[in-house]
Amino acid sequence: MSAPGPSNDTDEFRDVLQESQHIVVLAGAGLSAASGVPTFRDGGGMWRSLDATTLATPAAFASNPSLVWQFYHYRRLKALNAQPNDAHRLLAKLSIPSYLKTIAPAAKTYHIVTQNVDRLSVVALESLARDLADKKSRLDRPRKDSILEMHGRLFDVKCTVCDYCVEDLTNPLCEALGAADSHLGDYHDAGSKPNGIPEAALPRCLSCHSLARPGVVWFGEKPLRLDDINSLIFKADLCIIVGTSLTVHPASTYMYRVQRHKGKVAVFNLDPTERDRRADFVFAGPCEVELPRVLGAVA
Repeated sequence: MSAPGPSNDTDEFRDVLQESQHIVVLAGAGLSAASGVPTFRDGGGMWRSLDATTLATPAAFASNPSLVWQFYHYRRLKALNAQPNDAHRLLAKLSIPSYLKTIAPAAKTYHIVTQNVDRLSVVALESLARDLADKKSRLDRPRKDSILEMHGRLFDVKCTVCDYCVEDLTNPLCEALGAADSHLGDYHDAGSKPNGIPEAALPRCLSCHSLARPGVVWFGEKPLRLDDINSLIFKADLCIIVGTSLTVHPASTYMYRVQRHKGKVAVFNLDPTERDRRADFVFAGPCEVELPRVLGAVA
């Protein structure tokens, strides 16, 4: 007899949530879809002919820093114009210990491990903290250490020579990237046109003036905060997976590792994935709709 498939019973999930002590949310690109941020593999528009995964490597940057910077300039613009959606806001609100206790009374720890580089989870948390302070709310403040950005941030600019790295929300980062927008504006496909920017005109390190790169984790590079994340996964008794198909290592191992020590896994995704059958719960639909509904909480 085959093993039963994952449940979509809301009451059953809430029973598990009530008893959970160490909750980890693992977030991916689907979390930000409703905010208008394209998924990584869907560059969209003028980038549609290029495999985004081939641009996100140290080798690609070494070979064509102009093309890579223009791709990340496009992604920065999308993220700068985006705002957190209800899913971001609810997950941020759960970082308030007293609020978390209303739906998970046994909870001792709660963390968001995000693969996203758009910073929207952090924006949601910071906005919530400001609102509570302005309203002099009696709620305790959200824990600022509750978010771990394992793939870095789009807005970090990192030197290729020294250790200098700074968050820079400037748009554009340099004159040449801004000028490239006008040249690319009428293109249907940026990858098919000559649009090289001289290396000297690309973003530079503010410390040593060497060539800078986007401060994200590329394929072949080690994700950030791995020791901290591994510790959280090791003790998690509930892992809530939001908007990710778990195809990238090491996040692809987290479902199995939580279940190996008897923890439960709930998946919230718009589309089915190959790993759904291994989950304990699967809730299909937009995460900004399904998370509030299933958790019985308001963003």
